[in-house]
Amino acid sequence: MNASPVEASDPALDAEIQAQLCAYNAAFDELGLRFRWDVRTLASLAGIDGEREQIEAYIEAHHAHLLKAYSAVFLSEAILEKKRLRYPACLQIQGASAPQMNRALPRQAAISRSERLSFEMELPALAGI
Repeated sequence: MNASPVEASDPALDAEIQAQLCAYNAAFDELGLRFRWDVRTLASLAGIDGEREQIEAYIEAHHAHLLKAYSAVFLSEAILEKKRLRYPACLQIQGASAPQMNRALPRQAAISRSERLSFEMELPALAGI
């Protein structure tokens, strides 16, 4: 049999993307934000340098109404603080394009309710969300 021309998935990349997504989604949940990132979202932000800048760009593009009550810097820092408590590493993908990231993780594992409840709230949930 010949090898498939479709690029094989990289298990290390899969694990890294999954860890990043779980950390971001847990941070959003902890802060009471109704955001949910998937591989496509992460891939669309991958071209922006810096985690804080990626979060700010996402908020400005998809949740601009929040900027009436909170600054983009405040929101991004609050999210990053929570995300880094769970998974401090930044996503480092050298030369990976959005299609490669989309193939890397076709499905996303759900975070269990007990896992979400295991976090102590350090900040109150953001109002007006």
